[in-house]
Amino acid sequence: MGAKQIAIQTARWLRKNQTLAEKKFWSVVRNKQILGFKFLRQYPVYFEWENKTRFFIADFYCDSLKLVVEIDGGIHEQQKDYDILREKIIQSKNLRIVRINNENVLQKTNTVVLNLENIIREIQQNPPPSPPLSLQGRGAEGGES
Repeated sequence: MGAKQIAIQTARWLRKNQTLAEKKFWSVVRNKQILGFKFLRQYPVYFEWENKTRFFIADFYCDSLKLVVEIDGGIHEQQKDYDILREKIIQSKNLRIVRINNENVLQKTNTVVLNLENIIREIQQNPPPSPPLSLQGRGAEGGES
C-alpha cells in the first residue's frame, strides 16, 4: 500500500477519533463559519524525504489561505523536536501554521475564534508570495525557451 492510501486511511481514522478539543474546534470552523473560509479536518500533507513520498496529518487546513491549524495537547510537550520538524516541512511548502492549545479551545473558544479571525485578516493583507511562473515552452510570447 502506498503512502497516499495509508494517509487517507489514517485521516479517516483520525476524523472518527477526534480529541474533545478537535471536535470543539471543528464545530466552530466547519461550514465556512470563520469569515467564509472552508477548513478541512485531518488533512494529509505530503512531502518527499529520501526519495520517498511521506506524509503527516494536519489537524485542520484551509487551502485558500494555505493555513495549517494544529490543536496542541499534552503530547506536544513530549514531542517538541517532531513538531519543529513538521513546522519546517509546512513552511517549506509555503504554508503557514497556527498552533492552538487544547485548553484554550475548550475553555476560551470565543477568544480562539477572534484570534483566528485576526490571523486570517493578516494573511489576507499579507498573502504569501506566489511560486514563480515557468515561461518554458511559451515560445516568443514568454521569452526564450
